[in-house]
Amino acid sequence: MANKKNLAADNAKFSISTSFIADTSNSNAQIPIIAWLGVPENQTTVPRYHELQVAGMTHSLSFFSSLQAAQKALDAAQRVKVKLYVFCPELAKDPEGTVKQLMNHPALGGYFIRDEPGMQSFHELAGIVKKIRAIDDKHMCYINLLPNGATPYHMGGTKYYQTYIDLYVSQVPVSMISFDFYPVAGNNYKNIAEHWYSNLETIAAAAKKTNKIFYAFACSVAFGPYPVPTVGALKLQVFSDLAYGAQGIQYFTYWTQADKTTNYNNAAITRQGQKTDVYYRLQEVNKEIKALSGVFLGAKVVSVNHTGPNIPEGTRQLTKLPDAIKTLKTGGNGAVVSVLKNNGNTYLVVVNHDFTNPMDLTIKCAGGVSRVLTDGSSVSQNQDLNTVSVDPGDVAIYKWSN
Repeated sequence: MANKKNLAADNAKFSISTSFIADTSNSNAQIPIIAWLGVPENQTTVPRYHELQVAGMTHSLSFFSSLQAAQKALDAAQRVKVKLYVFCPELAKDPEGTVKQLMNHPALGGYFIRDEPGMQSFHELAGIVKKIRAIDDKHMCYINLLPNGATPYHMGGTKYYQTYIDLYVSQVPVSMISFDFYPVAGNNYKNIAEHWYSNLETIAAAAKKTNKIFYAFACSVAFGPYPVPTVGALKLQVFSDLAYGAQGIQYFTYWTQADKTTNYNNAAITRQGQKTDVYYRLQEVNKEIKALSGVFLGAKVVSVNHTGPNIPEGTRQLTKLPDAIKTLKTGGNGAVVSVLKNNGNTYLVVVNHDFTNPMDLTIKCAGGVSRVLTDGSSVSQNQDLNTVSVDPGDVAIYKWSN
């Protein structure tokens, strides 16, 4: 690409070992993890993309001022096997011509089209997506939708979120549905927005009905009512998303953005380019997501239910267990309980509702059941009644052959 020369100085300072490349080249084997507002344009260097990759991100999404700037970023990202969702003005003005210049770049993850569109723009978006897919049907056209708390004004006139979603999936020919919802608006379980689970229900149902995948978010920056994210809060969000069948995890944001009206702070990287504690928290959570991708990537959701003293709005209470699970009791504030099928196995996925306190999980299994550990390995589960402690927001997973 045109910017190889611009990266020469960075590459001279930053050599990548063969073992590093081998460790990251099989990115298709893991759940995509997207850094929203990843490496900014003015920080386009190989070391910056390496830093993002070490945090566990597989993709970066940034806004570029020109096609040339996007190409420079693609070249830098390619060095560390990170892929980019690209947006630049040329993509909006001349989608066909821009796609022809980007489509063969090995670091291209997809084309970012629009964030939180109203219903009135769906016809326009459909036209853009069709133009792009006529030239390149291998890379994703990425549009991110509003959450179910959006006002009728923002949704384009309808007061019914289901109408907004139904019209979108019927009109806009994308392969993936994305929506943003940041449920943790305080420092304890009572501050979780209940209709977050309802939103997951709606999106998961729409994806299943239309044979699409969906991506979901975790909030990784403090602003407004949203506190500095803890490991427990991050895990609650990502593992609930995955339990509902999400095939991609997105973090808003990776870099701390400057905004005149909103005090964004404590993202993974500060405005000045320094790592924060949140960087290492994301790294910890992403390591677990990667290790458990064999459970979640490509999984089909059989059922999702909830336990606890308060069943979240728009969800169902657990009333029936799979035959392989004889007893299941959750303490504290209960759990998301999902049953998935993947690669000849059935998985029971139990996510602690509470991101501040551990949960006692009492379980009795039939023969042939294993517990999946956080590193992706599994150990045989005995047939006794066992009680285990599930960390705040964390997940317990059990598997057996179909």
